[in-house]
Amino acid sequence: MSARSRAIGALEWERARLHVVTGKGGTGKTTVAAALAIALACRPATPPKRILLAEVEGRQGISQTFDVPPLGTEETRIARMKSGGEIVGLSVDAKAALLEYLQLFYKLGRAGKLLEKFGAIDFATTIAPGVRDVLLIGKLYEANRRRKDGRHRGAGPAAYDAIVMDAPPTGRIGRFLSVNSEVADLARVGPIHSQAGSITQLLESDQTLVHVVTLLEEMPVQETLEAVRELESKNLRVGTIVVNMVREPLLDDLALGQARNGRLHKPSITAQLADAGVTVSPELVDGLLEEAYDHAHRVDLEREQLALLQESGLPLLLLPALPGGVDPGSVRELADILWDELEGLGLVR
Repeated sequence: MSARSRAIGALEWERARLHVVTGKGGTGKTTVAAALAIALACRPATPPKRILLAEVEGRQGISQTFDVPPLGTEETRIARMKSGGEIVGLSVDAKAALLEYLQLFYKLGRAGKLLEKFGAIDFATTIAPGVRDVLLIGKLYEANRRRKDGRHRGAGPAAYDAIVMDAPPTGRIGRFLSVNSEVADLARVGPIHSQAGSITQLLESDQTLVHVVTLLEEMPVQETLEAVRELESKNLRVGTIVVNMVREPLLDDLALGQARNGRLHKPSITAQLADAGVTVSPELVDGLLEEAYDHAHRVDLEREQLALLQESGLPLLLLPALPGGVDPGSVRELADILWDELEGLGLVR
């Protein structure tokens, strides 16, 4: 099935409870994940929304983005919205997740602590990367199933209205999200097989959307499109492509064409600089013309990359570059823009 035929609409967005955010390193995926969590928590609704924002790589990017103490393995509120919504942060740890798993399925209790003391837990979480990934995703699967009363069964309200995962980069996102299906094939019976199969069912269902963050540069765009193809081949649903750090051209199309062809009018530039009180020299004017030439070609490249992304047929969300850098205030600004973009695409109402 092609990306175009899989493009989501408002109904698909409404059904989604797990939003997985990935992207090539340096594209700002943690910032986008934080902005998405804020946008979901701020959504006009009764009652207010409660969102879990979780990271699985132990980089503490979420705590830095929200300017809060480093996150641990306990779910901790990191932001409250004016609307009454809140964001709960979590840094998923494979070892803690395994101990919780052993208690949940095998009731090991203190015996689990003994296994940790003798190094068995460290061995299990490091000897096979696949086991580690199963545990990381399994913790979020558990959070998705949990009700407000702490139970995992029943018809009560969910503990979280949505979960946003700051996931591994595009280079390994396909393997990370499909590892449970591999484990289910290896473990044919028992709780491991059952849980792995249930997690795979969640990830391949309409409750899960994967959002890929990119920049308008050749390598990130190429990696994004490759990731989209890989995810779709694994029956994982791509929600949106988030184009981050978009910069508006400094020149209009006429001036860009002149700059690209080296035809900007030197006398006019010199006169405008002088009128602005700038001391003009030939070297200054030549330097500006060179900058304009480079800028025109950068704009051309960005437009080419944007066209490639548009050909995917997937919804594109465009977020601007923030001149002052990233802080809690600017992330909230991005969240507002992100929501406006979603509304403009008709994905939210």
